[in-house]
Amino acid sequence: MKYFHLIWAALFRRKTRTILTLVSIVAAFLLFGMLDAVRTSFDQAGQSANGAERLQTGSKLSFIQTLPQALGARIAQVPGVKAVTYANWFGGAYQDPHNQVFSFAVAPNYLDLYPEIAVDPAQRKTFDDTRTGALVGEALAKKFGWKVGDKIPLQSTIFPDKSGNKTWTFDIVGIMHAKDKKSAGFYDQMFLLHWKYFDETTPYNRGTVGWYVTRVADVNQADRVARAIDALSANSDHETRTQTEQAATANWMKQLADIGLIVGSIMGAVFFTLLLLSGNTMMQAVRERTSELAVLKTIGFSSRSVLAMVLAESVLLLLIGGVLGLGLAAVLIPGVSANSGGMLNLPTVGAGSWVLGLVLMVLIGLLVGALPAVRAMRLNIVDALAGR
Repeated sequence: MKYFHLIWAALFRRKTRTILTLVSIVAAFLLFGMLDAVRTSFDQAGQSANGAERLQTGSKLSFIQTLPQALGARIAQVPGVKAVTYANWFGGAYQDPHNQVFSFAVAPNYLDLYPEIAVDPAQRKTFDDTRTGALVGEALAKKFGWKVGDKIPLQSTIFPDKSGNKTWTFDIVGIMHAKDKKSAGFYDQMFLLHWKYFDETTPYNRGTVGWYVTRVADVNQADRVARAIDALSANSDHETRTQTEQAATANWMKQLADIGLIVGSIMGAVFFTLLLLSGNTMMQAVRERTSELAVLKTIGFSSRSVLAMVLAESVLLLLIGGVLGLGLAAVLIPGVSANSGGMLNLPTVGAGSWVLGLVLMVLIGLLVGALPAVRAMRLNIVDALAGR
């Protein structure tokens, strides 16, 4: 630390170049923090069924494969199962195919398994009594200006009715909202319609369901219950996979894209570019100070001391920018999650991300500083002072 003032002075010898390099490092580690939060959120999604109150049962073959409705009664008889409901993906869009709506055809008791969703009792009763009724999330209603009493044409991107028309008309009879605003995003964006109306109107469903949701009596027995449910359909043409809702969502996303591979590829490209950029900065900085380094050796600094100082300068550059970038990510992530209405529930930059980030900062700093540091260590005093 006694040479810190020399290292600091050398680092900011060319302030403009150093600041521009720091901005690039900050941006790289800000991106690292944000993307690592995305990766972590998927990695943490339902590693085990233990401790989960709800299990989701879908087709083992594909998430678009439906299951027989009769399976629900058999699931309800599995020891440890408290309640069972079911739903189908409707695939709705409002006015424009790009205005996708999270729309589901649900069983009459669907909301009973989701106590975190609040609906006015009178509106819930109206929904139960209205064949074409629909419940919409609070945020979704605000987005499109919907209110109770409106008739809404919703275009299904998957299911036409019996006449081949893909535009369905629904009566909005209630507004849903999440009791816990931290997890409001998905629930406040949902559009729920009756499964019976859906099944009777489209010729393509034929009494099948997309997935079952099960509430277990004892969360500590959830793994056993999941295995028992899957055993019901073993060796049949509709084998199932039962897992936590979080794991089911993660698997569904992985069928669309490998999040880990995407994040890793992006970060690999970012850090490779950062390696070249910061390496070029250090090479220029050391080249400009050739005579100064020769003077240091002349007044008694050893070759190892010069090597250590150049490496310390490089690592310090990466640490300043990296810590600022990760710190900025830690500040921005909660805001991103909040402003997404809960659609993105990203974890903050945790201890694991900080440790990984600090290790990357030090490694990149050592890598980009290695070549100029070795050149400085091998510097010949006479040649350097002579300008050769």
